[in-house]
Amino acid sequence: MTITRWRPLNTEVMRPWWLENMSPISRMMDDFFASQRSGDMMAWGPNVDIVENTEGFEIHAELPGVKLEDVNITLDNNVLTLSGEKKQEVREEDKGSYCRIERSYGRFERSFSLPNTVKAESVKASFEDGVLRISLPKAEQAKSRTIEIHKK
Repeated sequence: MTITRWRPLNTEVMRPWWLENMSPISRMMDDFFASQRSGDMMAWGPNVDIVENTEGFEIHAELPGVKLEDVNITLDNNVLTLSGEKKQEVREEDKGSYCRIERSYGRFERSFSLPNTVKAESVKASFEDGVLRISLPKAEQAKSRTIEIHKK
């Protein structure tokens, strides 16, 4: 089985005829810049780790440079949505001009489908050192338990 890159709108089929003879490097550059021109699509998104343990799930999202007041978490119909905005630093003209900007800025949104076993009323979140931690406890019936076997 081969792993192939997912293309949401099947861009290979929708590629204009004159791009067929492009080199792989040209095609890669075209794909890169096309994704940045896509208007409302998010330019960046926080990287996350999702951990499951016996008590529930934890989502750890990296949000360096994002202020707590610029982050929103919503839970609706078992879909947890993390959204917000990373604002670009305001530069002062007398400190020089940028030669290169590599950090990403702008709005972001990530959504996660949760199992029905999550207790929505007990979800908690904390934010420290640029890492957002969301704790999603499991309902009691979802936790594993040992069944005792009786001898007849």
